[in-house]
Amino acid sequence: MELLHFALVVAVAACTVKVSHQGPNQRRLYKELLTSYQRLERPVHNDSHTLTVSLGLSLMQIIDVDEKNQILTTNIWLHLYWNDDYLQWNPEEYPGVTHVRFPENLIWKPDILLYNSADERFDATFHTNILVNSSGGCSYIPPGIFKSTCYIDVRWFPFDVQKCELKFGSWTHGGWSLDLKMVEPDITAYTANGEWDLVEVTGQKNKRIYDCCVEPYYDVTFTLVMRRRTLYYGLNLLIPCVLISTLALLVFLLPADSGEKISLGITVLLSLTVFMLLVAEIMPPTSDSVPLIAQYFATTIVIVGVSVIATVLVLQFHHHDPNGSKMPKWTRVILLNWCAWFLRMKRPGEDQVHSACHNKAQRSSMSSMDLNASTPASQSTNGNIAVALCGRLPGRAGEEEILLPKAQGSLAGGVEPELAKILEKVHYIAKRFHDQDENELVCNEWKFAAAVIDRLCLMAFSIVTILCTIGILMSAPNFVEAISKDLSN
Repeated sequence: MELLHFALVVAVAACTVKVSHQGPNQRRLYKELLTSYQRLERPVHNDSHTLTVSLGLSLMQIIDVDEKNQILTTNIWLHLYWNDDYLQWNPEEYPGVTHVRFPENLIWKPDILLYNSADERFDATFHTNILVNSSGGCSYIPPGIFKSTCYIDVRWFPFDVQKCELKFGSWTHGGWSLDLKMVEPDITAYTANGEWDLVEVTGQKNKRIYDCCVEPYYDVTFTLVMRRRTLYYGLNLLIPCVLISTLALLVFLLPADSGEKISLGITVLLSLTVFMLLVAEIMPPTSDSVPLIAQYFATTIVIVGVSVIATVLVLQFHHHDPNGSKMPKWTRVILLNWCAWFLRMKRPGEDQVHSACHNKAQRSSMSSMDLNASTPASQSTNGNIAVALCGRLPGRAGEEEILLPKAQGSLAGGVEPELAKILEKVHYIAKRFHDQDENELVCNEWKFAAAVIDRLCLMAFSIVTILCTIGILMSAPNFVEAISKDLSN
């Protein structure tokens, strides 16, 4: 009974399972197709007919954009489709065989190449098998790492949008023997790049007639539109530059007596120069256009350089020699009057001077009363001498303080020679104090003029720095779009 059951199972299996004839059929088909096949022959029945090749691509990744050498490196799968009249068969005669695969060196394939290739081998595709169906339709999808030349316009760097073209076409066939049909590019499997955002990929079929030939030549050009992601450059180049240029404004806040104003300005200038060298290393050595970031760095360097010159002028005013030339009248009017009033600046001790002037009459009357009370008619000669030595009458504003003439007259006839010498020394000391007061007044005027120039330069350079930063950076066409895109990501 068990033996009968086993025989029944074997019989049912033999009836239901079909025997595969795929191996022998494929072998026979390959032999028959390649017996009289000529891979150099264009696969059309009539040589006057035009063979149409459909061309498309799948963009997998943007590997690198070399601005210095102007080379675009991409990972692309090409899609080539054409019909071969010599590779057709009847599927009924070859059961189970619907597709066959041929190495690309055994059958005819179009010599489609990347015209603007920058690869050492020129053809960078990996030669895969060609898939052929029973109606003669051929499908050739070679992947490759393509290096293509691309003009990199760095005018708006780092807020730039680049358009790179990939131009494909037949190397030897003209338009009468091989026609190209564009297939829409596929970006569904695209892997995002960390530096570039892919905006779009478009394709266009072009027709060109050369002087040597009458027949047209066709090519399919795919254009990759990419927008640079600015977050990296903003954090590593723009923000440090803005901060360093802001430090240049601190030069005008630093006191002149500190001796560090010039050092700070030179340090800021050297820092900007280092950042500009970093930008120059990644930029192509071209004179077609100046990058936006280079314009900003150059403008900032000029502003800092002018601020150093202004600082030298401030120090010259601050440390001006009082024995040298006096301040010109126009300088005093412009700096000490107009500019000081505009900047709401007051001279040191100006409030105390005004209050002293208001109480001047009261002090003068009190001094005269004290003088009359302390010098009676019966006072001796020694008292007159003391008044001559110690009593100094304050003169009017700007005039020299003088000794009492009556005391000098009283000493002319009867004082001893030693007292006359003492009187001469006192007069000399008074003159020295008067000269020191005048020198101090002149020095204070020059120092106040230096402080006015410092404050004026601080306001002027702050306004210029802000306007240049906003004006240059926001002149990029897609500045707002790039910033908002990076912040959203």
